[in-house]
Amino acid sequence: MIHDPSMLSVVVFAVFVAATLGLSFYFAAKTKSAAGYFAAGGQIHWFVNGVAFAGDYLSAASFLGICGMIAFYGYDGFLYSIGFLAGWVVALFVVAEPLKRLGKYTFADALNSQFQSRGITLSAGISTLVVSVFYLIPQMVGAGSLIQPLLGFPYWVGVVLVGVIVVLIVATAGMVSTTYVQFIKGGLLVLFSGILTLMILNRGLKVDTSELANSPQTLVMKSDGTKLANGRPQGKGEGQADLRPVGHLSKLPGGKTETGPLGPFEYLATLQQSEVVLWTKKEAVVNGEKTITWTPNPKSGANVLRPGNSPTFKGLQSESLMSRLNFISLMLALFCGTASLPHILIRYYTVKNQAAARLSTVVGIGTIGCFYVLTLFMGLGAMTSGSIDLTNDNMSAPLLAKSFGELLFAIISAIAFTTVLGTVSGLIVAASGAVVHDLLSSVLRWEMNDHEKVRIGKLAAVIVGAIAIGLGILFQKMNAGFLVGWAFSVAASANLPSLVMLLFWKGTTKQGISSAIIVGLFSSLGWILVSEDTFQKVYGFSADTAAKSAMVPFSQPGLVTIPLGFLTLIVVSLMTRKTAESQ
Repeated sequence: MIHDPSMLSVVVFAVFVAATLGLSFYFAAKTKSAAGYFAAGGQIHWFVNGVAFAGDYLSAASFLGICGMIAFYGYDGFLYSIGFLAGWVVALFVVAEPLKRLGKYTFADALNSQFQSRGITLSAGISTLVVSVFYLIPQMVGAGSLIQPLLGFPYWVGVVLVGVIVVLIVATAGMVSTTYVQFIKGGLLVLFSGILTLMILNRGLKVDTSELANSPQTLVMKSDGTKLANGRPQGKGEGQADLRPVGHLSKLPGGKTETGPLGPFEYLATLQQSEVVLWTKKEAVVNGEKTITWTPNPKSGANVLRPGNSPTFKGLQSESLMSRLNFISLMLALFCGTASLPHILIRYYTVKNQAAARLSTVVGIGTIGCFYVLTLFMGLGAMTSGSIDLTNDNMSAPLLAKSFGELLFAIISAIAFTTVLGTVSGLIVAASGAVVHDLLSSVLRWEMNDHEKVRIGKLAAVIVGAIAIGLGILFQKMNAGFLVGWAFSVAASANLPSLVMLLFWKGTTKQGISSAIIVGLFSSLGWILVSEDTFQKVYGFSADTAAKSAMVPFSQPGLVTIPLGFLTLIVVSLMTRKTAESQ
């Protein structure tokens, strides 16, 4: 690692975690009913809920993943921010008030309000579980990435640690403590991101033309498990070495070497006229030894501030039809996915009425939009700060903060960790609600009183937390923001068609809803599992082999599977309308 833990970081981290757990134990004594555990009794103030929306939504992907993608590739990462924010338009104008009116605890409540169908509840409950677990993966990846430099523990220890803390939060007070954890961390995240952005602008831009800064770097993983960094054993001791931190400009306009403080628009205009050094990664395996080489690749600032530099969007600067379809598919999933995420939808049940649901959505949009503007400056600041870790793009924002001092690094890392805690807590509450309220109570018809529902909900939280820990360890090497794109695709394909058609088409039948959920869910999952990105980034195939092995023309499924969900619902509803009318 190019970064080492410090006592200050450990102390700040411990304070944040202790405060979070203390809040959970405080509310635990007040949470006795199922309504209180799963939906905070519907008594959360709309402003608190709005900021909690931001705290829930601004996950590890938003903070760590997007900043990392911008730092490594430029504007491409900001495209995720645009998609994430645009999705709230659907949430505000389509689902906010109707969902509050139709539901009680879970997403399945809203879909089943007219039909009382066990089939709808079963399919919606399964969808909630699958989407929640899928969305948990990038949060756990972000947690493990943070714990390594913050506390000096191995990656897997960080994943286990966040899993245990979140299970404690959820198992003590459920949605009440989860809401206030999200409210506090949402506010802190925006506040300190703003402070960090002001510091970036005040520092301005600086050129580094030294030979060392512009020389390639290599990491060799030998067959016996040892690693060589730039030709020497990796480590911190005598005779050992590590990869150098990177990130700099090679030219500024007018031949300047530094700019001094800049305003936000001046910063972007200056960067556009500069030359930025990005890093090209290549992998090779010879005789069982894997070699990764990073080569400096100077690009004009204008090129960095337009899409097409990242592997995900590389085809946008060419005439590749499939690459452009892949991009459109991702943007469609991000736009449609927000209003389909179970842990976002259930937050509408925590306020008193439909007006409060609408107001909390407006507050959430404002808070989230402000944060995403800040991510652009934080990502570009990391790109030029000389503190990027080539092996871990998820650490770009915390290491940027470290370039300004140990205290800011400790605070930003601790806030990022509570960001993970808040989002994971919301996901686990959604998953446990689906297990207890949808699958056990509604589908299997278990007779449970409030006390038993809460007890089984806590047990479900422990099980889901354990699954999240295992998947977080498995997906260690993937960018958190990229993983969330997949989660949005699955959510939009499985959930959005049924929700939209139920609200706007009177011909929707219970069979149509159940079929659309199942078809959308499994078609999107199947598409992802046989895509080129999965073959390369999950199964470990080389780029050439992955391209040949892929069974679908592009990796993002939304462009195909979201319309397929709508089509399935319409066709099945038309086929079963007479049956529904006769009942």
